[in-house]
Parts: sequence; C-alpha cells; structure tokens
Amino acid sequence: MRSPALAFLITASLLAQSSAPWRVTQTYLLGGDGSWDYIVPDPPHHRLFIARQNRIMVVDADTGKLLGEVAGVKGAHGTAIAESTGHGFATQGNDQSVLMFDLKTFQPLGRIPAAEDADAIVYDPVSNRVFTLNGDAHNSTVIDPKEGKPIKNLDLGGKPEYGASAGDGKLYANLTDTSEVVEIDTRSATVERRWSTAPCKQPVSMAIDTAHHRLFSGCRSGVMAISDYQAGKIVTTVPIGQGVDGAGYDAASGDAFASNADGTLTVIHQDTPDTYHVAQTVETPQRSRNMGLDPANHRVYLVSAKFGEAPAGGRGRPPVLPGTFSLMVIERAPAK
Repeated sequence: MRSPALAFLITASLLAQSSAPWRVTQTYLLGGDGSWDYIVPDPPHHRLFIARQNRIMVVDADTGKLLGEVAGVKGAHGTAIAESTGHGFATQGNDQSVLMFDLKTFQPLGRIPAAEDADAIVYDPVSNRVFTLNGDAHNSTVIDPKEGKPIKNLDLGGKPEYGASAGDGKLYANLTDTSEVVEIDTRSATVERRWSTAPCKQPVSMAIDTAHHRLFSGCRSGVMAISDYQAGKIVTTVPIGQGVDGAGYDAASGDAFASNADGTLTVIHQDTPDTYHVAQTVETPQRSRNMGLDPANHRVYLVSAKFGEAPAGGRGRPPVLPGTFSLMVIERAPAK
C-alpha cells in the first residue's frame, strides 16, 4: 500500500512538471480574405497548412512567412499529408470532394469524389490510406493516396467531426450527433467498435496519446472526455472553455489542449493516464477555436482575426475584416 507521504511527493512532483506556463511568444499577420478552419502541422518540413475558405495557406512554422497556397479549393476544411506519395489532400465541403495536390509545388492534381459535408481528413500511415470524415453524409470516404482514387464510402452510423490515427492500424473519430467515439480498422476499412462519450455531449475535436492509448475529445458541452481506446471506454472528463473546435496533446510536457471560441486555451495536465487537472487557462482572442500542435517543436498554433458587425437579426457569423488574419505561436516557458 502506498504511504500518504509517498503519494504527496509523487503528486508534488507531477504538479511541478506542469508548473511552467504556456504563453503567446509570437504573432504573425498573414492577412488575406475569408474565414478559416483546420490548422495542420507538417513537422518534417516545418510548415503549417491552414484552410482559408477557397484555398489552403502554406506557412513557415518558424517564421510565419507565407510559402504558397493551394488555390481553387471549394469550401476548404481539412488537410491530410501523405508524405509517402508526395501528395496532399484538401476537403472541399462545397463540392462533396477532395482536392489532391503536390506537396512540393502546391499545384492541384485532381478531384476525388467524396460525400456531403466533407470536413476533416486524416492520413493513416499503416494502411497508406486517407480517410475523410463527411459530417452530413455520416460516412468516411477511403482514398488511395497514390492513385488519388476513392476505395469506398464507409458508413459510420453518426455525424463525424475530427479524428486521429493511432498508427497501429486503427483510426478514431468523434460522432457529434450520437456522442460516441467510433473505431475504424484502416486495413479492412470497417467499423470495429464504438463507445459513448457520456457525460460529454457533442464531441468535436480530437487528439491522441499513443504511448498511453488515450484519446482526448473536446466536447461542446464544456468538457474534454478522455478515453482508454484499448478498453473502449471513457476514464474521466475535465472542464474546458465554451465553443471548443481544436485539440492537441504534447507528449513532452504531458499536456492536452482545447482551443475554445470563448477566448481561452484550456491546458490540461496528465498526472497519470487516468487522472488529469486543469493546469492553466491561456487568454486568447475571441473565436480562436482552431489549433494545431507540432509534436516536434512542441508549439501550439492558433489563428484569429478581427470581425465586423454581426448580420441583422443576430443570425450567422460576423464577417472577417480583410487583412486582419493572424497566426499565434504558444510555447511553454522554460522551467525554473
């Protein structure tokens, strides 16, 4: 039996490890018109792929310099990077399709049919396949990334939001309308399991800790639900801000993140694989709800902009003011 004194020392050590605060270290003005969606890091090449309504901006992750753009995207949402084939893939929500492009030149290479509300998109290295998450269609389009051709549309039994590859032949996705996590076998392209995220409702964003087999589902009900994906069950929930749309997990610090529309970035520290606490709430601009985490440099990337007046009657989103779109870099302060 563990003594109270030993338990206290272990807890104190864990808290000390998470004591170094995260803070905004750089802000880069990228400009350009239009709304935005997912931010996808490309660690080997120090790049970020940022969806901007009708294009994908490719940004140097170290300097904030615009390296180029993937043009002609019809309703840009997600980006997947298949390094093995030299191809990138951008979902086109307005066209029910995916645009394949060259990772070096950013030139479009072809259109791949998908399904209604093609949104997030994930590359799985084990099967060497790309999986779209088609929200309104309640399915996933499985794509051969070399040939740029669809393999099948896989029924998921609910509306998928974001997902993550475990790197072991399994891919996981949140089903926001049924409040579930679904497990996909990437080799056979079949649904293997599903489990409830209760008490979390409307899971949207997802991050993964492959070392401890944990999933982090950011939920619109104001919590992050942590799953043991080997057991297929929720182990705990932790409070986060409102309007979450992004998540990340940094193995080096043991911190998970939820980026929220209410102007907060919730930092959650992993004390053990089954126990967590809110370590910090970083103040961010309102509506900065999309994020990307680079596991190589341990930086969190957020985007924001200034907005005009809301539409008459209060319905719909206020317009993004031209030239105000910015990229923020959030890093952990050196431990003292």
